Amino acid sequence: MRLLQRAIGPVLTNVYVLGDEASREAIAIDTARPCAAWLAGELAAQGWTLKLIVSSHGHWDHIGDNAELQAHTGADIAVHPLDRGWLASPIAFMAPFEIPPSVPAVDLAEGGEIRFGEVRLRVLHTPGHTQGSVCLYAEDGGLLLSGDTLFAGGWGRVDLPGGSPEQMAESIVRLRSLDDGVRVLPGHGQATTIGRERAWMDLVAREGRLFA
Repeated sequence: MRLLQRAIGPVLTNVYVLGDEASREAIAIDTARPCAAWLAGELAAQGWTLKLIVSSHGHWDHIGDNAELQAHTGADIAVHPLDRGWLASPIAFMAPFEIPPSVPAVDLAEGGEIRFGEVRLRVLHTPGHTQGSVCLYAEDGGLLLSGDTLFAGGWGRVDLPGGSPEQMAESIVRLRSLDDGVRVLPGHGQATTIGRERAWMDLVAREGRLFA
């Protein structure tokens, strides 16, 4: 598995592309606007075919180029069912540009699996930032794509539409069960590992809630 990453858009959303070298298949995760031109260029340069466009959740800064990228590649769009409405009728609060609607064809259900080539990503439903937030876990590769659930040094915001501090605490406790060496690639900011975050994640588990 090969990983490409670029921070894009007004709030520097991390756009990820995962490619399987043997099959030349790839998926894109969180297509912030404007990423379509960069992503299309990378796909062409690598000789990859885009199989799926994944939205970790439905906020505008993670779905802005879904429609354009789908039109260019023909790839299906995937999101958790609880966040489907955000894609079909985007709420562009604080967005500096219009967010085109997109139509998901694939549901990212808890325990489901995304497969392309030899790559396997398990879907973990981790509500808290939104009701339909998900993380993608590559167990064989020790990699977690955490969207806006887990960041280096903390958790995602729970004061935006769809947020819940109680659900976020439960999701953090769940991710705490992963091995220390699992590399975490968040929706914004720098990469980290479960081990680096474990101290405060343990505190959330002991308290049973988020802390100030």
